[in-house]
Amino acid sequence: MVELSVIIVNYNVKYFLEQCLCSVKKAIQKTETEVFVVDNNSPDASMDYLKPKFPWVKFITNEKNEGFSKANNKALLFATGKHILFLNPDTIVPEDCITHCISFLDAHQDAGALGVMMIDGKGAFLKESKRGFPSPWAAFCKLSGLITLFPHTKLFSKYYLGNLSSGNNQIIDTVSGAFFFTKKEVLDKIGGFDEQFFMYAEDIDLSYRIQLAGYTNYYLAETRIIHFKGESTNKDDKYIKQFFWSMRLFSKKYFRARFFSVFYFFIVWGIWFRRLLAFLVYTANKKNKKAKNETKFFLSGDKNQIGVLEKKISSSGKRTTNNHCESTVVIFCEGPGFSFKDIISSIKNSNEKMIYKVHASESCSVVGSQDPCGNSFGLNSY
Repeated sequence: MVELSVIIVNYNVKYFLEQCLCSVKKAIQKTETEVFVVDNNSPDASMDYLKPKFPWVKFITNEKNEGFSKANNKALLFATGKHILFLNPDTIVPEDCITHCISFLDAHQDAGALGVMMIDGKGAFLKESKRGFPSPWAAFCKLSGLITLFPHTKLFSKYYLGNLSSGNNQIIDTVSGAFFFTKKEVLDKIGGFDEQFFMYAEDIDLSYRIQLAGYTNYYLAETRIIHFKGESTNKDDKYIKQFFWSMRLFSKKYFRARFFSVFYFFIVWGIWFRRLLAFLVYTANKKNKKAKNETKFFLSGDKNQIGVLEKKISSSGKRTTNNHCESTVVIFCEGPGFSFKDIISSIKNSNEKMIYKVHASESCSVVGSQDPCGNSFGLNSY
């Protein structure tokens, strides 16, 4: 048995996963760890790209997209770690993250699962870092907009626990599947993810079953990660429908019939409202497209890596990422003089209006949150 098993499910985000694995490599140096990557039949040749770069990773290749739950459970069958970390491929973890989490879990015998503070690629706090149980009332407040009007009022903010400070460790109900740290003994007792859930709500279900088994879920504010939210899934109509069916399945599993009817109504209403909002945003962006301009890159971080990356960007022809976009991009270069923890801190404390990207010293790519000028690219000459 090793101390930790890290399980990552990949679908079509090879550059994000490359950066993620580079950060994981630095974070596990003081911990006996095995790392699994399960690829759900990615069409971007992820495995051909990643396997030669990371020989220490155990790759599992599926012949079709089996979804998040089944893919995680497949790796869980081979995991021997005392602790288990389910991690999204579009994340960056700091060097001291793993040791912090293990120390916290070991110090809290009642702990079933642990989540951490997550920020997006622009430094904004992600509310799903700490969530409550999605009761019909919590779902109503979220989908009706009451949670937005009263984000810190306990009565209306139960879904995101807005009344609890994001800067303090807290007991929570739901741990995010993007960073789900738990104990093997807990999963041996209750099982892994419910494979009825293809995507979405599987983390809510697992968190709730952990609570039903008598454990406590925690939010750890002492360490933070970057989650380039949404990069590992396409927010098209297919995935909106999948979200709907997952929440419908969850509500049928745990709510009584009369609550299910209410929950079902507000989920449908919320989805249609989101579709309308997405259409309005798309129409506004289409009208406001600017003339052809070149993206400006600014590099910050490790001095040696800045010099290397300047040459690579120049030789790869990556002067601009979109012919109809004007933007200023800051690329943080990881290296001996500028750690992943430094990058996360810099993005957290920077101007959210800027576009930030990350380049690990051992990688051949640059990644960042979605922006009008593209979110990731490989360096051809690397």
